[in-house]
Amino acid sequence: MTTRVKVCGVTTVEQAVACVDLGVDALGVNFVASSPRRVDERLARAIVDAVGGPTLVVAVVAGMTVEAMRALVERTGVGCLQVHGDESAADVAALLPHAYKAVRVASAEDVAVAEGMPGNYVMVDAKVAGALGGTGHAFDWSLVVGLASRRKLVLAGGLTPENVRSAVELVGPWCVDVASGVESSPGVKDLGRVRAFVEAARTRSAK
Repeated sequence: MTTRVKVCGVTTVEQAVACVDLGVDALGVNFVASSPRRVDERLARAIVDAVGGPTLVVAVVAGMTVEAMRALVERTGVGCLQVHGDESAADVAALLPHAYKAVRVASAEDVAVAEGMPGNYVMVDAKVAGALGGTGHAFDWSLVVGLASRRKLVLAGGLTPENVRSAVELVGPWCVDVASGVESSPGVKDLGRVRAFVEAARTRSAK
């Protein structure tokens, strides 16, 4: 299995195109109000228009109603929602098949929450007090090895070009997700690090 790569928090059309040229499979556009990588709907639409189709563009959302999330998809043309707040399993189910839940993990109990989320896909990220994601912190990857064998797992949290190969070899995730690990500053992608991340993640999983 060749692990897919998602670069999250792109903030310009130029970044998006460059990441796709480097072999990235999916891009995240962030609509979370507290994020330094937040974009508006106009820019998200421009990114979709530039790279959407062969490249999946994912809207990162939190604290929105199901109706508002559906309307966002309609207006921007994104292909999928990454639901990153305190939304319920029922909320996620209402958005399927083009949505998945991001669950913050620090314990086996958190992994059980992720296991209970509906849909084929689920994301796991580091649990950091006061933050929804994009913190650059990793968690104990061994907690989600079993989950990765049963679900299409998107692994996030503190991944970098230096450690992603180890993460892929241990966990065998369907996709790895990176934001701060390939940035020179929040929202500014370092294309050299993006290239190195993609190359390191393209290892064959032992799973």
